[in-house]
Amino acid sequence: MPTIMTIAESINIMGKRSGTAMKERNPGPIQEMAKEETAAGADFLDLNIGPARKDGTELMPWVVETVQTAVDTPLCLDTTNADAMTAGFKVLKNKAGALMNSISAQPERMEKLIPVAAETGCNVVALLWGPDGMPRDANERAAMAVDLMMALSEAGIPNEKMFFDPIATPITLGTDQINAGFEFLAMLQDIAPGANSTIGLSNVSNGVAEHLRKYLDRTYLIMLMKHGLTSAIVNSYDAELMAIAKGERQELVDLVWSMMDGNEPDPSSLSGAALEHYKTYKCLSGQTVFSESWLDL
Repeated sequence: MPTIMTIAESINIMGKRSGTAMKERNPGPIQEMAKEETAAGADFLDLNIGPARKDGTELMPWVVETVQTAVDTPLCLDTTNADAMTAGFKVLKNKAGALMNSISAQPERMEKLIPVAAETGCNVVALLWGPDGMPRDANERAAMAVDLMMALSEAGIPNEKMFFDPIATPITLGTDQINAGFEFLAMLQDIAPGANSTIGLSNVSNGVAEHLRKYLDRTYLIMLMKHGLTSAIVNSYDAELMAIAKGERQELVDLVWSMMDGNEPDPSSLSGAALEHYKTYKCLSGQTVFSESWLDL
């Protein structure tokens, strides 16, 4: 049964509960969320403070210390502020077990953060985002992955500590970039044998009505798992999504994987979650045009 590592995404400066607590330096809600995400089975807790331009070097260490006094779950430090990232790693108890999110294929970010990753021995999210931004296709992703792997390897970071992120894009923008991500994942073991992969799963449903997002996230995860994805940044409060990640929904995985292999089931024979995944797969694979009424059609 396929399983993947889960990185819980909800302790985030943009979240209502956690964001307010971060701004007020109120540890209570953040520690509660850390316990909830851990209880949900998360393998890592992502602590996302965003760019944090003004107070990042003080905020990231505060969030790290707040969470690691409440739980022992490995942490994933998430910020675009390289100085804040460095400050957060200084106070981390379990540096080698942590995840740095992320080092992109941008020279200034590589220069600042690769030495920190090498010194601490942490895992690294290698984000396939270059000087010109988003890669156009799978080949551009592969070229960026080679650059990042070479730079990380030269610093002594083994492939097994690298988590390549091909970047998920919203279904509302079409399926070209979604397919490019799948293509890249299929190439990854040839590029960096033994490396891991990850993705910000909920990006695929960004901009879609809140009550519909979970259906896209769940089916997308199953599709990514067939292409060899080893971890994902997820909403750990979605119990059904976590069950898929833990290998507890084999019949749904079998259904979607069979469709990916070109076997079309009779939709009249499906109901409940199976029918939801059938219809959602059709959208994510580009066989039907996406609209917010896709589950009703």
